[in-house]
Amino acid sequence: MLQLKSSDFDAAVASGKVLVDFWASWCGPCKMIAPVLEKLSGEYADVKFCKVNVDDEPALAIRFGIESIPTLLLFEDGKITKKLLGYRPEEAIKEFIG
Repeated sequence: MLQLKSSDFDAAVASGKVLVDFWASWCGPCKMIAPVLEKLSGEYADVKFCKVNVDDEPALAIRFGIESIPTLLLFEDGKITKKLLGYRPEEAIKEFIG
C-alpha cells in the first residue's frame, strides 16, 4: 500500500478508484484493519490502496474532516464517493469498495 504525503495526494487520487486509509501507529483498530486492507489490495487490480498517517500529515486529516480513525475514503476520479468510519471486517470493506 502506498503511503501518501500532502505533496503527492492529489495526483494519487486523480484518476480511477482509490481507497485511502487515514490511520495512526498508536490506533488499535487501525492495526486491526491494516492486514485486511493489505489482503484486499492484492485482490482488486482496479483499485489503488493508499494510506495517510494522520500524525505525519495533519493538514490532510483537517482537509478531509477526519475526526476518528481509521477512516476509509473511496475516491473515484478525484472525488470522494464513500466514507467508512472505524474498524470493519473484510466483507464490509468489500461491500464498501463495490
